[in-house]
Amino acid sequence: MKHKNTGLAATAAMAIILVAIGWNHTAMGASIPKPQFKLTPANSKTHSRFSRVIPPTLRVPSGAVIELETPEVTADQITPASTAEALRTLNFDPIHQLTGPIYVDGAAPGDVLAVTVHSIEVKDWGWAAIVPNFGFMADEFKEPFLQIFRIAPGDAVARFNDKISIPIRPFAGVMAVAPATDSMLTTIPPRENGGNMDNRYLVAGSTTYLPVFADGALFSVGDAHAAQGDGEVAGTGIEVRVRMIVELKVIKGGRKIAEPQYETDDFYAVGAHGTTLEQAAKNATRYMIDYLEAEHGLSRAQAYVLCSLAGDLRVTEVVDVPHVWVAMHISKHVLGIAPAQ
Repeated sequence: MKHKNTGLAATAAMAIILVAIGWNHTAMGASIPKPQFKLTPANSKTHSRFSRVIPPTLRVPSGAVIELETPEVTADQITPASTAEALRTLNFDPIHQLTGPIYVDGAAPGDVLAVTVHSIEVKDWGWAAIVPNFGFMADEFKEPFLQIFRIAPGDAVARFNDKISIPIRPFAGVMAVAPATDSMLTTIPPRENGGNMDNRYLVAGSTTYLPVFADGALFSVGDAHAAQGDGEVAGTGIEVRVRMIVELKVIKGGRKIAEPQYETDDFYAVGAHGTTLEQAAKNATRYMIDYLEAEHGLSRAQAYVLCSLAGDLRVTEVVDVPHVWVAMHISKHVLGIAPAQ
């Protein structure tokens, strides 16, 4: 697998333009490519399971740039007018509402799907909550709590109260390909195919690498957050609807990966799920050792020591206990591959 700053796999020629759209703007100082496809709640279905038998809502060539919208995560069980009482009867069956799946031509098991987020914009409002019997400390926080956030276009922060404000850094809590099963798996825990990683680092400018398990990859996205801390301990970020522009590229013949990895201009990162923090943290460390061996020519012992000296373990998601997701980041400046300033 090549790094973003040295170029990803070659882009296949476009086959059919399904929807022509013209929205284009600049984000994070970079020019945003013009989307060739569009998925919105008006022209596509959503789903709340992972399976290779869920039919795709869109078929695109490798290299396609897609504008898409993600819906409210609970299927509109929570609205701007809701009170905390709505959380007592919250039905988890339709969570998460995901946009997709998107079939990417040429993707096959053993390949890697590179998902670059070019832009992501919060649409209007959001919410955060304590849901009874859910969350990392559900045994201590048993009463429902709901806070509604009004978010206007261009807002840089969300107001928590008169004194406290939270920087808005939107990302998709769920990004995934289909698993290698015909079963309809719940989207709640993270898995090898990605899913509910709740990784706040997958913002605009990031590229996520997903191992492919089914023909066409069948990429889905949703559970968008305007902001979230590492761990998402209470059970939610600021849950929002977003508009995103993503680019999907198939990487063939590159380094094999077991679970999602990702990068920005500043760091390379690997991730791992597990049913204990120890299991996930050890697997993330192993994956980083594998990366350093394969991409930077280190011995396994050298790579292990470098992980200790410059690798940062980050617990991105603990809310779906016992399922957790842990990442390890390493600076590209440390590795000598950071882009020129």
